[in-house]
Amino acid sequence: MSMSRINTIDPKEVAKFEAMATEWWDTNGNFKPLHMLNPTRLDYIVEQIAAEFARDLSVKNPFKGLHILDIGCGGGLLSEPMARLGATVVGADAAERNIPVAQIHAEQSGLKIDYRHTSAESIVQTGETFDVILNMEVVEHVADPLGFLTACKDLLKSNGLMLCSTINRNPKSYLMAIIGAEHIMRWLPKGTHEWDKFITPGELFELIESAGLNPVDRKGFVFNPFKWSWSISDKDLSVNYVTASVKSNL
Repeated sequence: MSMSRINTIDPKEVAKFEAMATEWWDTNGNFKPLHMLNPTRLDYIVEQIAAEFARDLSVKNPFKGLHILDIGCGGGLLSEPMARLGATVVGADAAERNIPVAQIHAEQSGLKIDYRHTSAESIVQTGETFDVILNMEVVEHVADPLGFLTACKDLLKSNGLMLCSTINRNPKSYLMAIIGAEHIMRWLPKGTHEWDKFITPGELFELIESAGLNPVDRKGFVFNPFKWSWSISDKDLSVNYVTASVKSNL
């Protein structure tokens, strides 16, 4: 049963990102952690999309013909690379102030991206569907994770792909994502994340399956403080991690 009419937006979470909207493209600002992580996120995203849709990454515009939704797009850190690879991209965000920031940066970069101040649930009502949904670092900020993921399922075409990343919930994630990033390094404003809203990989897989999708992969994003860099891990999902799931045509 579809739950996509449920409003999953958490106004308090939206307000947090509204307050930081102008800093999306400042590599030394509040979104510095995302800028550091972004190349690793993109490696996973691009490889998963290419494998799922049999795309040759050596050719120009390998994602041409793919309709991609970047839900919770922020300033467009993922929308822009997808557009450069030839995809038709819709970037959606519940934080209204994020949209003009994303639009201006895309225009300055010579990219055509359809940015919208809207929610997954609202897009469902239009009947629009997508080949791929990028659902990155969003699910820990919504009021109803299952309702949100169900809306994402409704937005996928048959055999469509959803990539969803979030933060694990354990003492290590509290130490690194909250104490480390917010209090010690001060990369993010205090209160950006709420530890009790973090989701374990097992919980996320259960939510994805309950939403009607089939989880097919999960990997960890691991930060090395000595090399000051991120990498993808098959085993270490202890803090940041990403999942891939597909919508069966059955």
